[in-house]
Amino acid sequence: MPAPPTNHGSTTAHPGASPVASTQYQGAMAFFLLRKREGSDVRSRGPLADRDFLLLLAATVGVFTNYAPLLSVVPLWAAVGGSDHSGVGTTTAVTMATTVGIQVCMSRLLRWWGPYRLFVAGALLLGVPTFGYPLSADLGWILAVCAVRGLGFGIVTVVGSALVAELTTPDQRGRAVGWHGVAVGIPQIGFLPLGVWAADTFGFPAVFLVTGLSSSLAALLVGGMTRRSTAYGSRPEADQPSSRRVPLRPLTAPCLVMLVSACALGGATAFLPLAVDTVIVSASLFALSAAMTTGRWCAGAWSDRYGAGRLLVPGAILCAAGMAGLAVAVAAFPVLAVAAAALYGFGFGTVQNDAMVVMFHRAGPQNHGTASAAWNVSFDAGTGAGSVSAGLIAQAVSIPGAYGAAAFLITAAVPFAWRDAGRRRGSAPAR
Repeated sequence: MPAPPTNHGSTTAHPGASPVASTQYQGAMAFFLLRKREGSDVRSRGPLADRDFLLLLAATVGVFTNYAPLLSVVPLWAAVGGSDHSGVGTTTAVTMATTVGIQVCMSRLLRWWGPYRLFVAGALLLGVPTFGYPLSADLGWILAVCAVRGLGFGIVTVVGSALVAELTTPDQRGRAVGWHGVAVGIPQIGFLPLGVWAADTFGFPAVFLVTGLSSSLAALLVGGMTRRSTAYGSRPEADQPSSRRVPLRPLTAPCLVMLVSACALGGATAFLPLAVDTVIVSASLFALSAAMTTGRWCAGAWSDRYGAGRLLVPGAILCAAGMAGLAVAVAAFPVLAVAAAALYGFGFGTVQNDAMVVMFHRAGPQNHGTASAAWNVSFDAGTGAGSVSAGLIAQAVSIPGAYGAAAFLITAAVPFAWRDAGRRRGSAPAR
């Protein structure tokens, strides 16, 4: 009696299959499993595994090492030159005005020049003019330098955010935006409070020299990128045919939440030093910056796992609660300012990350530049408008009243974000 046939192959092969068919089946299954494992490895590896993305993060640290400390050093330099309070305030106003002005034009500039050349140009426009500050403390000269630097800052903020989307896949984008937020936040945490101290200790020219070099060297880092095809096989944005019809309506709700939350930031940073003790101010601003950076990173990890668009409402609620806490702290309990600032900072960091990721998804790969420009305009215009409006309200009522108004404004935007989240999701959960 002949022995029963022995199947040395896969247990899933059909019992009556020929040896050739069985071998082919086994080979196909092995190839399928290998490809599945490779795909899983690509999805599981984070954006930090990519060389170009790491260079982008380093360049981002470089440009914000220029921007952050000079927020306080340049107004002080104007004061040293004899400018009054209104003149000192115009230094930041002029910088932000040219920043927002160029950001509005960035969608078209990205189509013409592409992200890499624009980042190099922006880093140089931000860094090289910085060397000109020590030449004169005259207000007119300082404002001229601020205007040029504002153009550079507007370029690098929009292009940097767009490159985050271009260099990563959708399932990595939340973490990528989070890490980009960390690169933005580190110089603000470390160098924003140290700028004035460094100017007093080492002199203004030394600060201008170091900060000018940091942004100029960032241009070299971007020049060292491979400029490869992005998103693992997709073409760079500059090489893609750009959509003439920009999807602005789906971006409205995220932009609105960003705008009102940024208004609160402008008021908090401008008037908290006038309302509480210096030690509490320093601790509060540090807590705000650190919590904001943490919020961006945590929101990025969440959105990659569960999907973007789910955190705008809770983030806005935290922002409103934090500003209400600041109002109470300034009015009666200053010791609460640190906790309230941290609460607001974490909420705003969450809003920043979730809004950016959902806007990238809704705009589509051909309009990453438009989404980045809209996000940055909401941030910078909101910050500037918030500082001015908070000043007007504080003059008419009080600083606690201005912070309470900011909390009310954010709360009023929550229903729009809730309705938008219920109508559409920014992206499906990552798998």
